[in-house]
Amino acid sequence: MTLEVKKNIFIELGHFLKQFNANETVKNENVLKNDLFFNEFNKLIELSQSHNGWYTPEQVYFAIQSWAEALSKENLEKWLSNYNFDNVAPKNIALILAGNIPLVGFHDFLSVLITGHSVLVKTSSNDQHLLPFLAKYIIALEPKFADKITFVEGKLENFDAVIATGSNNTARYFEYYFKDKPSIIRKNRNSVAVIDGSESKEQLLALGEDIFRYFGLGCRNVSKLFVPKEYSFDAFFEAIFEYQDVIHYEKYANNYDYNKAVFLMSNFKLLDNGFLTLKEDASYASPISSVFYERYENLDLLKKQLNDEKDQIQCIVSNDLIDGSISFGDTQKPQLWDYADNIDTISFLLIT
Repeated sequence: MTLEVKKNIFIELGHFLKQFNANETVKNENVLKNDLFFNEFNKLIELSQSHNGWYTPEQVYFAIQSWAEALSKENLEKWLSNYNFDNVAPKNIALILAGNIPLVGFHDFLSVLITGHSVLVKTSSNDQHLLPFLAKYIIALEPKFADKITFVEGKLENFDAVIATGSNNTARYFEYYFKDKPSIIRKNRNSVAVIDGSESKEQLLALGEDIFRYFGLGCRNVSKLFVPKEYSFDAFFEAIFEYQDVIHYEKYANNYDYNKAVFLMSNFKLLDNGFLTLKEDASYASPISSVFYERYENLDLLKKQLNDEKDQIQCIVSNDLIDGSISFGDTQKPQLWDYADNIDTISFLLIT
């Protein structure tokens, strides 16, 4: 398959995904293979929460729409125009995927196939249905992909390189187990927001999206705030009040009650609005329903700290306070060229 053929397949996948929206799902008769896949995918979305309690329809629809927007002709061409795909020697690339948010491993899956390799996928037990379904759709569009895509339940074998995502503990296992293979091993990372007090209510409301989307389970979710020494959280709490309904979701509420109780029993001082706790803490990884914060006195010193600790950080949100930071509300809208851990997956696959 040529690169153009592969791009067109994923553009068509984007058209397919665009039909499924939390507000209204409308069948587009011009989408290829719709008669075979539309109703089945609709049912799968409805069943997703029974497969993983965190995968509510709202969260699954958001992930689907994010990929529908990403898989446009313009985005794919912009993403891939910087690479030379001549003389790629096809190999077998193993993927070990996380399952913290819906379709979290799709970018790696797309990258392997677009570069001309074959993919061996070991899905997370938390996300075993969405990606295999999209693979079926891709194969229906182009049967040649059938020989390029394999889902593995047991031990991974006969692969040339690996991309594995897990916790810091599993990453140590991956690094040992795959020490003789070219690899990308992803560990725990968290995202942060840097606030200086000049933020508008709209920006703080958008920050709530960065915190609460996917219930805070993604590495791109903001789990820590850096605020000025005398900063008052009144405006922040007022802005994010619109997210109060999150507490009505049982799994989130259980985490809120449990983590708040643990903090209080340990005599930690908390700021609390009834559905989110704020705790002053130097760590980056806060538990579900809680965000850590740290006060700073000097922005230049904070920039140095963030640079020194960049291996723990996935992305930074700010109002242009930090070079390379992204806008409030955009953490869960990465572009195709926004690579996890800032490791260029395509370049890795082209030289593997």
